[in-house]
Amino acid sequence: MDVEVLGTLSVREHGVPVVPTAPKPRQVLALLALNADQVVPVSALIDELWGERPPRSARTTLQTYVLQLRELIAQALAHGAGAGERCTAKDVLATVPGGYRLHTRGGHVDYREFDQRAGAGYRAMDAEDYTGAARRLADALGLWNGHALTDIQAGLLIDTEIKRLEEARLCALDQRIEADLRLGRHRELLSELTVLVSQYRMHESLHGQFMLALHRSGRRGEALNVYQRLRSTLVSELGLEPSAALSRLQRSILVARPEAPAGAAPGATGGAGTRLVTR
Repeated sequence: MDVEVLGTLSVREHGVPVVPTAPKPRQVLALLALNADQVVPVSALIDELWGERPPRSARTTLQTYVLQLRELIAQALAHGAGAGERCTAKDVLATVPGGYRLHTRGGHVDYREFDQRAGAGYRAMDAEDYTGAARRLADALGLWNGHALTDIQAGLLIDTEIKRLEEARLCALDQRIEADLRLGRHRELLSELTVLVSQYRMHESLHGQFMLALHRSGRRGEALNVYQRLRSTLVSELGLEPSAALSRLQRSILVARPEAPAGAAPGATGGAGTRLVTR
């Protein structure tokens, strides 16, 4: 079974989609997919579906949703059954003590692949292999197709997982841009960073990277304007001043001297030392 959540929900058995159209069964499948090969307690599924006020029939209704999912899985298994195929829908979506488990049986799970690729990119960054880091992190980000689970009606548990995945994506993106800056790709980054700082209006690391890319592209005034816009946003909406690291970068640009050359050590654009305020 192949599972994809880094975009719209896709769950396929033998290449056949098994995602239902009804919102509640889709929600059940999404939570199982986010915890593929792990037990999801019945209580967690009920909390996800109905929050603090589940109906008296919650368990029975949940069993109905599971039955609907198994019917779709059974159809997919029949479509792809080969000689000696003995797996049943109850094997794939198994009832276990206290809950249910969705077995992928070694299939592709995109968020696990993302973690593996991003981890390889972070290790390359630590080794100062910026070319390898940029490539591996770009490969990880290439698994995404929009925001996570955009087609799912999310309760508290799925919403929490979506936020975790989106934060992981943003961290990988931040480090991929950092690697590109170390490689001197300042001008190539400008259009991407223009969009990102408008999306993440209080993300200091992205703003610092944009400032540095502009300055190293000979656009010092625009770099300083980026700082002023961020400062105005932070002060007016949060009552905060920019971090010390970002303020140092601004001062270095003011005297026409970037905080560090293009191949400098980590932290030159705010990396680990810059407070991140995302929005």
